[in-house]
Amino acid sequence: MNVIVYDVTMPSEMPEGCRMVELGDVFRESDVVSLHCPLTPQTENLVDAERLALMKPTAFLINTSRGPLIDEQALADALNNNRIAGAGMDVLSTEPPAKDNPLLGAKNCHITPHIAWATRAARERLLKVTIDNVAAFLSGRPQNVVNEVES
Repeated sequence: MNVIVYDVTMPSEMPEGCRMVELGDVFRESDVVSLHCPLTPQTENLVDAERLALMKPTAFLINTSRGPLIDEQALADALNNNRIAGAGMDVLSTEPPAKDNPLLGAKNCHITPHIAWATRAARERLLKVTIDNVAAFLSGRPQNVVNEVES
């Protein structure tokens, strides 16, 4: 697999086998575009009709980040008009989705209930951290405290 990456900040080093490209090139060259970015004013509607038009008709879009990264009507139009092959959405702009969300009836759009993070390993780590925090608190050594003011 050839992995291409776009990031607003140039990483000091890239993993072997990865190549940095411009954002437009990600959409033009990729068979699968997978979003892994925060929601900021700069990333809201990052995937719009213009960027979807750059994608191959055989390409897939995956979003496990934040729903508002995608213009949902533009994505539904691209899917329903066979401009891209499919989409996998773990998040939508509003959760739970409104009944009129255009992606709910879009062709080849698969939506999961925001659970992409919930691998067995992730849930085991979450439980371990929780158990460790409770045990530390009960023994008088609280850890990961978020309500203290640092001086």
